[in-house]
Amino acid sequence: MSLRARRRALVIAGSTVITGFALMAPAYAASSGPSATTTARPATPRTASGAHLQPGGAMRHTTRPQTALSGVKNTTTSTNWSGYAATGSTFTSVASSWTEPSGTCSSGDQYSSFWVGLDGYNSNSVEQTGTDTDCAGRTPEYYAWYEMYPAGSVEINHTVRPGDQISASVTYTGSSSFTLRIADSTEGWTYSTSKKLSGAPRSSTEVIAEAPCCTANGGILPLADFGTVNFTGSTANGATLSSFNPTGIDMVSASGRQEDSISSLNGGSFSAKWLSKG
Repeated sequence: MSLRARRRALVIAGSTVITGFALMAPAYAASSGPSATTTARPATPRTASGAHLQPGGAMRHTTRPQTALSGVKNTTTSTNWSGYAATGSTFTSVASSWTEPSGTCSSGDQYSSFWVGLDGYNSNSVEQTGTDTDCAGRTPEYYAWYEMYPAGSVEINHTVRPGDQISASVTYTGSSSFTLRIADSTEGWTYSTSKKLSGAPRSSTEVIAEAPCCTANGGILPLADFGTVNFTGSTANGATLSSFNPTGIDMVSASGRQEDSISSLNGGSFSAKWLSKG
């Protein structure tokens, strides 16, 4: 049975709490805009061990010295995020594109997520959409999802393959409403949904590669070997991401091992390169 099939078989309606994080399995079906050509499964995926898989979610800051591990200036560290996050404004939109990376799977279940979002850098909510490259043992698996954290992630029921051209955006439309859109131009599908989240501060915007949550005790899952992912055309509030002087984020494990390396941000483009599973 595949990793995704095992997750779906283990889905339980309702909510649970893992190490202080309330992870809600949504009770709603996703609503699709006119451009949608696919559907979403209203369920929180689970890992093979039965723990919630939480692609996306808030950044977990580290207490390590703020050294630029990747050689990028203005850099911080996190146990689950890498990429770039802008703060200092109220944000209404974020967008980026990437090529879905190919997973190199040797043994054991491992996970990696790629997404755009508002909030989460210095707040407890995140509005986000993206894709995963996971490893079910030696088998790579790929899929798209969206999430209105702290509500659980929702898997989008359409094909994603390595090498596909992905574009994604999150836009605040007023009255606590957000439109989350993701498209795979290679496979020829687009998905759009509108969701409400009261109290979202819109205090940060980010383009991220991530090691998702959660192990059985609430820790970060092993980072799948995704090789290198290239993000292009990244914008915030309609302007090039670099114009906001965003903070670079290096991902390190709880033990301090560097898990990937980001390049300098060139306008709206940068890359993240896998180094270790943590």
